[in-house]
Amino acid sequence: MRAYISIKYCADNSNRNCIEKIASALEQNGFETVCITRDIEKWGQFELSPEKLMQRTFAEIDSSDLIVVDLTEKGVGLGIEAGYAYAKGIPVVVVAKKGSEISATLQGISQQLFLYDEFDDLTYFFKDT
Repeated sequence: MRAYISIKYCADNSNRNCIEKIASALEQNGFETVCITRDIEKWGQFELSPEKLMQRTFAEIDSSDLIVVDLTEKGVGLGIEAGYAYAKGIPVVVVAKKGSEISATLQGISQQLFLYDEFDDLTYFFKDT
């Protein structure tokens, strides 16, 4: 199973730890993971044009079995990625730290929603995903 990790883009990689923790929780449960900023842009070593970025993003989503959207921080790109996956029939799973605001539209297209206290909670959650 392959999971695409959708998370707000941070040019300074300030959410790198979050990406790594989510990926680890998925990988501990047998998922292969892909995240554009980590795997394609190599934490800022490469920069794609907006057009190439979206083409690559959609290709990576197309080759995934599900998309995991972290909504701890909102971002327009997250909605685009989630909407694209939903339209293609790819399950959307939303995760976020407790207390995060989750839009009604993303709740409406998500197959599962999980609010976590600690990143370790995700390991247990993804066992049943």
